[in-house]
Amino acid sequence: MIQPLTGKELEYLVDSISNEDLLIKQNAVMAASASTPALKQIGMHMIQTHQQHTQMLIHAIGQHQQLAPTQPQSH
Repeated sequence: MIQPLTGKELEYLVDSISNEDLLIKQNAVMAASASTPALKQIGMHMIQTHQQHTQMLIHAIGQHQQLAPTQPQSH
């Protein structure tokens, strides 16, 4: 059974999405300025890879969203 994400886990996922976004942007710059078709192709492939990673992370958050408490927890 899927357990709700902790605050720390959610922060990690958000940081990971931010990192993937940065890698997408860096590879886009590299692909745009590539001096050979092979380098451009590698950059484009890496963009797709990091976009897939981003989608997987977003999907993971979505799976847990329905388990998240709707009211603040008091302990």
